[in-house]
Amino acid sequence: MSREIIVHDEARFEVIDYAYRIAEDSLRASDRFVNAIDAAYVRLAEMPGIGVSREYSNPKLSGMRMWPVPGFEKYLIFYRANDTELRVLRVLHGAQDIENLFTPDEDE
Repeated sequence: MSREIIVHDEARFEVIDYAYRIAEDSLRASDRFVNAIDAAYVRLAEMPGIGVSREYSNPKLSGMRMWPVPGFEKYLIFYRANDTELRVLRVLHGAQDIENLFTPDEDE
């Protein structure tokens, strides 16, 4: 089954930021990172169940899954999938306070 891959702007900007940071040390590694991201999106669209199910207190994040970027396992792809599409919500470095990033604001 072929799912449409939808990358949210936040995830797109995060990938660009990480690619620039990696490029400061190695352009080749940065290219490998971007290629690994693209390949991961395709693989997740084909087999969305391979990621680990994540649960957060924010109901807007129901059904979110996480999968590490192959070859760059410290970077994690957070996504949701259904029968027709894969939605990439965020791409985060595992050293970040991920739980806090997905906690609803008091104002919500």
